[in-house]
Amino acid sequence: MEPEAFNQSLRKFLKTVGVSSHREIEQALRAALQQAKLAGSDVIAAKMTLEIPALGLKVPFDGKLSLR
Repeated sequence: MEPEAFNQSLRKFLKTVGVSSHREIEQALRAALQQAKLAGSDVIAAKMTLEIPALGLKVPFDGKLSLR
C-alpha cells in the first residue's frame, strides 16, 4: 500500500460524498418545504451509513439537521 496514494483517494472519495450528499439533502429539503411536508423551523433526524464491503465495514452515523 502507498499511504500517500491511499490518502489522496480517500480525501477525494470523502469530498465527493460530502458535496453530493449536501446537494441531495438541499434538493429534498426544498421539495419537502414546497409540499408543506416540513415547517421551516423543524429539526429533522438524519442517518447515514458508511459501507466498505471488502473491509467488512458498516458504520452508522446519526444526527439532526436544524432548519432554524
